[in-house]
Amino acid sequence: MELLAPAGNFEKMQTAFYFGADAVYFAGKKFGLRAFSENFDNDEIFKATKYAHDLGKKVYIALNILAHESDFKGLKEYLQILLDAHVDAVIVSDLGIIYYIKTYFPNLKIHVSTQANILNSYAINFMCSLKVQRIILARELSIEEIKEIRGKIPKDIELECFIHGAMCISYSGRCLLSNYLTNRDANHGECAQCCRWEYTITEKSRKGEQYEIQEDDRGTYILNSKDLMMIEHLKELKSAGVCSLKIEGRMKSPYYVANVVNAYRRALNSLEDISAQQMEILKEELNKTSHRQYTTGFYFGSNDKECLNSSMPVQTSEFMAIVLSDSDGEKVLVEQRNRFKIGDVLEVLSPNDTFNNKIELKKMTDIKNIEITDAKNVQQKLYIYTKLKLKKGDILRK
Repeated sequence: MELLAPAGNFEKMQTAFYFGADAVYFAGKKFGLRAFSENFDNDEIFKATKYAHDLGKKVYIALNILAHESDFKGLKEYLQILLDAHVDAVIVSDLGIIYYIKTYFPNLKIHVSTQANILNSYAINFMCSLKVQRIILARELSIEEIKEIRGKIPKDIELECFIHGAMCISYSGRCLLSNYLTNRDANHGECAQCCRWEYTITEKSRKGEQYEIQEDDRGTYILNSKDLMMIEHLKELKSAGVCSLKIEGRMKSPYYVANVVNAYRRALNSLEDISAQQMEILKEELNKTSHRQYTTGFYFGSNDKECLNSSMPVQTSEFMAIVLSDSDGEKVLVEQRNRFKIGDVLEVLSPNDTFNNKIELKKMTDIKNIEITDAKNVQQKLYIYTKLKLKKGDILRK
């Protein structure tokens, strides 16, 4: 199965590939559903696609807005750029845009977005008549439903599903709350994430009196969803006929991308014989980056209450530094991301054998080889002295 990772910018794309993703998805500056992610300008799309293809990896471009008539202005020029860049597919939810692509750019491969709410084999067979290559299934399907659907559709149509990350409380992400409260249209990539806000209730006859809904000492999050985590159930997804496993998080940090991709890559590499102990290590890995309470969503039944969340995000580790070049066996050059000091113990996040090794900081120098005891300057470049064979792209955390 393909491991598909989010790439909110070029650094995150490089991180995803280094830690084991087979493909990434991202958007240009228009037509995507993450308008407040950094995204890629036209030149960066060419650069990113070449970078991926040189590694034997793939790039999918999110073009998944629900389009108004005015949204077609500039679309032809943008699609020509994507075709010229040789992107591997575009991710589309709007039927009008699918029709437009098939009319003017029939050689562009189409992956139908989860925003299209594909829940049954009839919808997939209709999409097949439009000559699409892949369906990104709605998140409201169970594994048993996916398995039944797989048996009723053409064998060459690919099925993709989400396996990890934040979930929208609205049906397949089609939400009007942000538009109503802030005039920022979630279906045009401008979601204000109003479902994450704290709310109170009022009683109709007592106007002006607000009552907090007590759930924890931070407030209540009655519209909030738990985060999806399916690392223990990849075999079931494979048996159901899923070919691509998608991680959510284009607006998350490079540390999130590294941590989650690394865990799922290791799980996939050991899919047939992973031990209970190895699985517990990987589950703990997923606690080390920011997340809400985890759930398996709808995959084992549609008990909506199991998806509701009542707490803020937590994480058990913090991103301290990124390795800038391979170590020489004595020291390694890093870039600081959070403050650390002599005496601290840092843990290695790596796709290599140094994964989860510890470094007790006994000596650090700046790039002029002057010893320092406190790495407190933002994004300071410095040398950490360690005999561990670290590689460029490895991450240090605490």
